[in-house]
Amino acid sequence: MAPNTGKHGDGSDMRTLLTGALAGAILCWPLALAAQQPAFRIDPGPDAQEDLQEALILVEPGQTVELGPGVFHMTEGLSLDVADVTVRGAGMDATVLSFKGQEGGSEGLLVTADRVLLTDFAVEDTKGDGIKVKGVDTITMTALRVEWTGGPSPDNGAYGLYPVESKNVLVDGCVVRGASDAGIYVGQSETIVVRDSRAEFNVAGIEIENSYHADVHDNVATRNTGGILVFDLPNLPQKGGHSVRVFDNQIVRNDTDNFAPPGNIVATVARGTGLLVMANRRVEVFDNFFSDNDTVHVLIATYPNAFDDDGYAPHPRGVHVHANLYGPGGTAPDKEMGRLIAGRVGTPVPDIVWDGVAPLTDLVFGIAAEDRIYIREAEGTSFANLRMVWETLLPWTVSPDRDIAAHAGSLPPVPAVRLPQDAADDAEPATTTAAAADGG
Repeated sequence: MAPNTGKHGDGSDMRTLLTGALAGAILCWPLALAAQQPAFRIDPGPDAQEDLQEALILVEPGQTVELGPGVFHMTEGLSLDVADVTVRGAGMDATVLSFKGQEGGSEGLLVTADRVLLTDFAVEDTKGDGIKVKGVDTITMTALRVEWTGGPSPDNGAYGLYPVESKNVLVDGCVVRGASDAGIYVGQSETIVVRDSRAEFNVAGIEIENSYHADVHDNVATRNTGGILVFDLPNLPQKGGHSVRVFDNQIVRNDTDNFAPPGNIVATVARGTGLLVMANRRVEVFDNFFSDNDTVHVLIATYPNAFDDDGYAPHPRGVHVHANLYGPGGTAPDKEMGRLIAGRVGTPVPDIVWDGVAPLTDLVFGIAAEDRIYIREAEGTSFANLRMVWETLLPWTVSPDRDIAAHAGSLPPVPAVRLPQDAADDAEPATTTAAAADGG
């Protein structure tokens, strides 16, 4: 049989082509390896503060700042304003940026550049927020730890991981402990995924505020005041939060007394609130496990305070709760909300509580199908509609409604969030899967 020479006659041209390609690959190999090497390598030492901030200024797009193992003693906040940069440590328990001696700056690290990857390091004991990201397109935070090592205190910084006014936000495999507002907070942002992370001993474990299109899944929220909060506030540039999925999370043993500074909105959250959905629309809650939350597993509520924002909608709309599992809870209701609920329905508090507050026209003439509260849970799941509007108007004739069947039905699924980080495989997988830690 004659050899198959294709376009290259006797095959010599093909051998020449392959030889040239191989030679080119060998010549380019050192260049490819060089491109993978970090542009800056910073190790702990007396000059680490100056060296690291200088690296964050001089790094160029496409380059990496590598942090060696050990404790970096920081005295000032750090900032990064260069796009397409990676900051990589040796692991969330190996590379530690300690701000215990911080004298300046309102956070540990501030990022204001697009397409940044932060991975494999810890930020401890900042005066203010741990890592703040503001006004960026595409931020990836993987295998990070933010912690206030002295435990819960109103003197701790407000937020651990704090992306705000951003889009394409990924928080993956992170751990946050001790924040006096929210451990993992995403606010006034859109296209968000918070997954495989652990939030504990914060006032709010995970908080999605005034944001659009968020998936919160496969996390552990435990030992916080409130496990996961999804809500909307008035008088902010972006409001009307919507299209949020909360699924496959463990929301358990949230039992830490509220330690937020007075005047903070989360200072009103009752100890042991598993999930709070407030003033949001199109929220789907499914396949979560709730247990041992002191006040209530799931609370659906209207914003309770007076406001002067004509564009603000204070009522939850189109909330769909289904296919969750519930253990014991609601045995030690806390704060004004907890006492109000227990006063209406006793203890243990039902698994799911809706305050029943809606515009009076809706209550009289009916709520539009797409705006209703729908609950489809296993037999034995307990529920109460507090009917607070009628309680206010006709207190002598109204009692809570425990008929969960009245909320049967469903809504179209909230679409899954698709991130460019996942689509392009730009973000490397977290080296620590925080949600797999014990205690969940």
